[in-house]
Amino acid sequence: MTVTATSVDESDQLEPPAAPASRLARLVRLVPAAVAALSGVLLYVSFPPRILWWLALPAFACFGWVLRGRSWKAGLGLGYLFGLGFLLPLLVWTGVEVGPGPWLALVAVEAIFVALVGAGITAVSKLPGWPLWAAALWIAGEAVRARAPFHGFPWGKIAFGQADGVFLPLAAVGGTPVLGFAVVLCGFGLCEIVRLVLEGRRTRVVRRSAATVALLSVAVPVVGAVAARSLVSDKAEDGTTTVAVIQGNVPRAGLEFNAQRRAVLDYHVKETLRLAAEVKAGKVAKPDVVLWPENSSDVDPFADAQAYTDIDDAAKAIGAPISVGGVVERDGKLYNEQILWDPVKGPTDTYDKRQIQPFGEYLPMRSLLGAINKNWTSMVRQDFSRGTKPGVFTMNGAKIGLVTCYEAAFDWAVRSEVTDGAQLISVPSNNATFDRSEMTYQQLAMSRVRAVEHSRTVTVPVTSGVSAIIMPDGKITQKTGMFVADSLVQKVPLRSSETPATKLGILPEMALVLLAAGGLGWAIGAGVRRRRAGDA
Repeated sequence: MTVTATSVDESDQLEPPAAPASRLARLVRLVPAAVAALSGVLLYVSFPPRILWWLALPAFACFGWVLRGRSWKAGLGLGYLFGLGFLLPLLVWTGVEVGPGPWLALVAVEAIFVALVGAGITAVSKLPGWPLWAAALWIAGEAVRARAPFHGFPWGKIAFGQADGVFLPLAAVGGTPVLGFAVVLCGFGLCEIVRLVLEGRRTRVVRRSAATVALLSVAVPVVGAVAARSLVSDKAEDGTTTVAVIQGNVPRAGLEFNAQRRAVLDYHVKETLRLAAEVKAGKVAKPDVVLWPENSSDVDPFADAQAYTDIDDAAKAIGAPISVGGVVERDGKLYNEQILWDPVKGPTDTYDKRQIQPFGEYLPMRSLLGAINKNWTSMVRQDFSRGTKPGVFTMNGAKIGLVTCYEAAFDWAVRSEVTDGAQLISVPSNNATFDRSEMTYQQLAMSRVRAVEHSRTVTVPVTSGVSAIIMPDGKITQKTGMFVADSLVQKVPLRSSETPATKLGILPEMALVLLAAGGLGWAIGAGVRRRRAGDA
C-alpha cells in the first residue's frame, strides 16, 4: 500500500511542470501568425502620408520568413493575416462617413487575394531562387485584384507606396508592376540573405548558388532603379503652358456636401473670379489653362441656366478655357463628366468617366442589397453610366489628358490618355466625402507615380484638398492645404515622348504573371514527383 501511495504522489508531482510547457508551446505556435499580421501593419506604415517607403522591404522580408517551407494551408491563413494587417488601417477611410460595415467587408474580400498569394508563395518557397517566383506571385495577385470583383480595386498596390523611394524611376521602365516587383523582390531577397547567414553560422556551409541568387535579388532592383534615372526628366519638349488649379472648397466635409451642390459651384466660381482679379492686378501670371475638380458643378449646367451663366462668367473673367467637373444627365443616363468650357464658345467638348466606383457611383447587385438593407440603395439612387472614350482636351494649344479621381488607380485609364496624345495629365478629384483621412495623400502619391511612369506633368485639382502640381520627375512643386479655398498657378513643361512603360503597356505585367504561373507550375510538379517517390 505504501508503494502505491508513493507512486500516486510522484505522478501528481510530475504533472504541474507539464502545463506551463504546453502553454509555451501554444504561444510559440502563434508567433508566425503574429509576425504575419505585424508585417502587414509594417507595410501599411510604409505608405503615405508617411515617407517611410523603405519599411516595405523588412515587411516583405518578415512575410517571406514566416511563409517559407510551410504548407499551402498555413500560407493561406498567414497570407490572410498579412492582408488584414496591411489593408485594415490602409482602407479605414472607406468607412469615414458610412460606418465600419463597408470598410470591414471590403478588407475581408481584398485580403482573400493576399491569402491566395500567401498560399502560392509557400509552394514556390521550396524552389531554387524562390524570391523571384514569390515576387512575381505578389504582382500576379495585384493584377487580379485590379480587375475583380466589380472591375477591380487596385488601391494598395506596392508601387503606390514608393513615391518618395529610390525605386520610383522603375515606374518609367514598366509601370506599377515593375516598380512593385522590384520592391517585393528586394524584400524577399533580404529575407533569403538573412536566412543563409544564419544557416551558414549553424552548419559552417554557405551554398554559393543560393547566396548568389539572394544577393542578386537585392542588388538588381537597386541597380536597375539607379540606371532608370536617365528616363526621368522634367524638361519641356513641346514648350510650356501656364496652368491654374482651382480648389474652391466645400461648405462642410462628409456626404452632406452633396446637399450643398449650388454652394460648391459658387465656391469654385468665386475662387476663379478672385484669381482673375489678381491676374488683372498683375499679381499672378495669366493662366493658359484652368482646371476645376471633379464635382465642382454637380448642378448640371446643361439643364440649369444659372449654373451655365455662372461658369460662363468665370471663364470670361479669367480669359482661359476651364475644365469643369460636372454631373450631367443625358438621354436618361447620369455621367460624371469633365466639360471643356471655352470663354468665347462655351462648352465645346466632354469626357465621361470610364472607371466608375462600385458602391459609390453605381451599386452592384442592387436588388439583392436592397432586400438586405434599403438604406444602402438609397445612398446610390441612380447608377452612373460609363464613358467609352479617352478624354484629351485641347486647351490653348496644350493637350490635357483627363483622369478622373478613382481612375488614377488603374494603369490602363492613365496610359490611354497619354497614348491618345496628352502632353499633360490632370486628375480632377473630390475627396470631401473622406474628411481629413489619409485617402487624399494616398491618391496624391498615385499621381506622383503616374507622373514618372509616363513622364508628364500631373495636376491634381481637388474640391477640398490636397490639390497639387507635380512635375514629370514626381516632385510636388505646389500644393494646397485641406478644406481651404485656394488656387495654384505655375508654368509647366509639356512633353510628348513616351517612356518604355507607356510603350509596353500591359506587357510587363503579363510577363510577371506568366513568370508566377511558371514558378507555381514548377513547384506543384515538384511536389507531385516527391509524393510519387515517397509512395514508391
